[in-house]
Amino acid sequence: MNIEELRTYCLQKKYATEGFPFGEDTLVFKVGEKVFLLVSLTTGNRFNVKCDPERAVELREQYDEIIPGYHMNKKHWNTVFMDGRLTFKQLTELIDHSYDLVFSSLPKKLQTEILNG
Repeated sequence: MNIEELRTYCLQKKYATEGFPFGEDTLVFKVGEKVFLLVSLTTGNRFNVKCDPERAVELREQYDEIIPGYHMNKKHWNTVFMDGRLTFKQLTELIDHSYDLVFSSLPKKLQTEILNG
């Protein structure tokens, strides 16, 4: 997966938005104004995604390409390298998981608006 494919995939998510709230180097994807993925445009070979804490530890033990989230809460975020042995499907599953976690944390009213929007 390259950064263009990553961007296209993230923007296909319902009500996903992109922006640069942390400066021109870090592209941030949100749903309901909450971050579900960050990627550096300078490095471009890794992204940060939210992850269930138990699953995060399992993934880090299983794959060298998944490490505790760089500059993030390491309990809830992973940094994922796109240029390793992880398949496109595995990468999209990690993105989906992050989006779903963030979406489920939104107020029920906003969830309903997004689903019906």
